[in-house]
Amino acid sequence: MLEINLPEVLAEVTVAFRCYEAALLANDVAALDRFFWDSPLAVRYGVAENLYGRDAIAAFRCARTLPANTRQLSDTLITTFGRDYATAHTLYQWQDSPRIGRQSQTWLRAEAGWRIVGAHVSYLESAPTELVQRAPE
Repeated sequence: MLEINLPEVLAEVTVAFRCYEAALLANDVAALDRFFWDSPLAVRYGVAENLYGRDAIAAFRCARTLPANTRQLSDTLITTFGRDYATAHTLYQWQDSPRIGRQSQTWLRAEAGWRIVGAHVSYLESAPTELVQRAPE
């Protein structure tokens, strides 16, 4: 039986997710590169780019600059599946922008630790009337 959100695994992935966010805000390119799986099979779909393989992802990071401000995360949901696989989803908003962004990551426990094997970043085209909708319980 697949175990969902084992507390110790959820804690590990949450730390990795937070460290990734800190590296992103610091524009620490070396750290950001280490968070991605070292494989040509790693994928990152960005706002305006489709990147296949860690080398392409690293080249993108080196060529871009981030806004000189912070972003606020909201409605972050991290789910672990067993001991070696997890997903992370969050909404974000840069301090000086009205746009709402979405970020999804698929994490895998690799030999070197937790690594992102797939990521997707996009913006909502228009502001929804209700930012978060949950299924009725």
